[in-house]
Amino acid sequence: MLDDKIDVIATDHAPHTTEEKNQPYVTAPSGGPLVQHALVAMLELHHQNKISLEKIVDKMCHKPSVCFKIKERGFIREGYFADLVLVNLKKPNVVKKENVIYKCGWSPFEGTVFQSSVDKTFVNGNIVYDGGTFNEIKTGQRLIFNNR
Repeated sequence: MLDDKIDVIATDHAPHTTEEKNQPYVTAPSGGPLVQHALVAMLELHHQNKISLEKIVDKMCHKPSVCFKIKERGFIREGYFADLVLVNLKKPNVVKKENVIYKCGWSPFEGTVFQSSVDKTFVNGNIVYDGGTFNEIKTGQRLIFNNR
């Protein structure tokens, strides 16, 4: 990761139910619900001095935008869409069934204590998540790709 052999860090977010996942290996759907905890999981590596905050931002924000040629996203720049996450690096949180927000109702991280928490999430400059409360107004927009 630190030697740039990995271009991007992302999740496929596959929120399958436990019933679906408990099938035999060859018939169980792949993937898992990860989008809620992907960033705080990466921040654990930062707390262990294995990756810098700058490298996390690069691999999870900048590089996906560049790799997929997404117009006006992935960077904090004038004229770009304000898709932002505010984190508290010193606010531990424990993943419990009660605070899992995946529609499938479970997380592979249940019981894990993360040292960081997501405080707010902005989509197109609008707060969509604020300390446990969701703004249900749809503020997302389709991505535009630069296909030059």
